[in-house]
Amino acid sequence: MNDTHLSLSRRAVLLGLGAGLSALALPRGLRAQTGGTLRFGLSTFPPSLSPFENTGGAANTVKLTMFRGLMGYDGDGNLVPEVAERVEWEGDKAVLFKLRGNAVFHNGDPVTSADVIHSLNEITKEGSSAFLKADLSVIEETEAVDDKTVRITLKTPNAVFLHLLASYCAPVISARSTPEVVIGCGPFRLKGQEKGVYVEVARADRFYGPDQPAVEAIRFVAYADENLRYSALEAGDVDVIEYLPWTQFETVEASDSLEISTNTGPFMFLLFNTAKKGPLQDPRVRRAIGYAIERQDVVDAAFAGRGAPLVGFPNPPGSTIALSDPAAEYSYDMEKAQALLAEAGYPDGFECRLLATATYGMHQDTAAVVQAYLAMIGINVTLDLPDWGSRVTMGTNGQYDIAVHGASGTFNDPDALFSMLYSGNPSYLQSYGFKSERIDGLLLEGRAEPDMEKRKAIYQQLYTAYYEEAPQIPLNWRTQAYGMSGKVSGFHTLPGFLSGSSAFVLDGAKLG
Repeated sequence: MNDTHLSLSRRAVLLGLGAGLSALALPRGLRAQTGGTLRFGLSTFPPSLSPFENTGGAANTVKLTMFRGLMGYDGDGNLVPEVAERVEWEGDKAVLFKLRGNAVFHNGDPVTSADVIHSLNEITKEGSSAFLKADLSVIEETEAVDDKTVRITLKTPNAVFLHLLASYCAPVISARSTPEVVIGCGPFRLKGQEKGVYVEVARADRFYGPDQPAVEAIRFVAYADENLRYSALEAGDVDVIEYLPWTQFETVEASDSLEISTNTGPFMFLLFNTAKKGPLQDPRVRRAIGYAIERQDVVDAAFAGRGAPLVGFPNPPGSTIALSDPAAEYSYDMEKAQALLAEAGYPDGFECRLLATATYGMHQDTAAVVQAYLAMIGINVTLDLPDWGSRVTMGTNGQYDIAVHGASGTFNDPDALFSMLYSGNPSYLQSYGFKSERIDGLLLEGRAEPDMEKRKAIYQQLYTAYYEEAPQIPLNWRTQAYGMSGKVSGFHTLPGFLSGSSAFVLDGAKLG
């Protein structure tokens, strides 16, 4: 029997102000022929499958098949309950979650309030390295009303709290989990893996989604070389690949046997080591770099023209709040770049190391364009191109001067940049050592403000601060795609910043 979908207004979903008894139920139950193993070509072998860490898109895709949280997204990118069945806001700082009666872990245990509380405590506890530790520190108290009902009370109102609980880094895991064996309640359970080669997941025996998942197993195979990954798809060795090479978009679009699902939302940017004494500590130098790069050349060289220059604060396409400020945006202006360098005391430039990765051609090609343009203003760059796992480690440890990075937030709102900008929870997604009370304050203020117009005013200030303090330098939006065999149905990319959460749709993917 299919679940019933009870709609809730965006305001009630995000804030619950005056919502009273407001319920959501996840629409599921796509009738599908089940069976077979879906072969999925990953761009890299996941550095970690730790449920609360963020080690890149490939890892997050695999994690979403095994782990699910209280909230999730449907096939249109709408926020919906996941392990929770109903959501009721009590005022603006407390929310009640009624868990699904048929939600069980992979070991057969029912999902209970105690497991939810255990999971949130694991994220927020002292010493935790969880990706969402700072975000979820807004939680004041968690209470088990009964075995299947949890009340979470917040310290302050939070406009995006339910979105945070939909993150691939906020799953509900069993309180019986150990660091070696983490027990999830997703549609698939871990079956086996060979480091550097593949991860295979098998259909969970009692997943709560009717008729889901629609395949018996998914075998994730790592192809670090994008051309080999595409060749595997073309030869029929895999059924789906992530990061379809940009040079192959037209070929797949014209193919009778292959399909493409595209999305514009992820973006490329530069990070800086601001803890290291030297020129990059000065925001004028960082802004000089922003003016020195012709962004369309990055789009053309690294993404075969599929994308667009990004000149200001990376508010996601389809965002809940529209933002702009022409005075806080970059243009290609070598004279301005040189003037800023001279003003900062570096008229002849300097030497530095630029970290990217050999795993992703888009990162390597972006780095090459940046290197060429910076040389024109006297900044001589040496490239570091390690594999992706090493790139993550080096970024986390600040082993670079400048770093190329590509990322996406996890939902379509300016707050989705929180994890890349808020200094209270540093990660490889941020400039190493960068701290700004101004930016931190605006991020916290925008998150806690329930009024949408007031939120817009706050994020407009953040737009300006992002330019003036230059915690990162935006480069370009990129259009990226999944390529897949024509025999695959029920899978597609989610819109905007949600592209990295597209594995939610793998529940209904089927073969034949």
